[in-house]
Amino acid sequence: MSDEIRRIREAIAADPENAQFTALGRQPVFAAASESRILLIGQAPGRRAQESGVPWSDASGDTLVRWLGVDRETFHDPSAFAIVPMDFYFPGKAASGDLPPRRGVAATWHPLLFSQLADVRLTVLVGAHAQRAYLPARRPTLTETVRHWRDYGPAAFPVVHPSPRNIGWQQRNPWFEAETVPALRGAVARALAGA
Repeated sequence: MSDEIRRIREAIAADPENAQFTALGRQPVFAAASESRILLIGQAPGRRAQESGVPWSDASGDTLVRWLGVDRETFHDPSAFAIVPMDFYFPGKAASGDLPPRRGVAATWHPLLFSQLADVRLTVLVGAHAQRAYLPARRPTLTETVRHWRDYGPAAFPVVHPSPRNIGWQQRNPWFEAETVPALRGAVARALAGA
């Protein structure tokens, strides 16, 4: 981690908007390096990721790593993947799943953080929150946006969130595993190889 990215992490932790998390001893959860080749933008860290400080360190992460076609070592190598959520802290539980990322967090911190990423070749947008923020020409629904992933390439690749809660979605949309996941793996391999 560069000195500048370390300073950004410290500034996020010191932001009064994050005081409730800092008071609990929580650190912002993300990973990035100036040489990161893939930028993965997700929702917000889950409870396990917040506790461990390691992004996607849960069942959702296991599925995501499989979709990407890499191993955990590569996924957690910041020179390969910058892993940046829409909110850097676990937002808490809702009636169904986790609460959404807090508004304004990404708008405040992403530009500063992304300015440090000099070699991003592919941006993977995981879930509706990231897609709303970074795909202005997205389709009306997440399903249609993900189905039409070709419309956003080669620089961006939208995917559904890999949460176990989305197994039903995956069963109703078998084209995702059959067509989209292999294409995602190819895009990831090309970005990591420098193609």
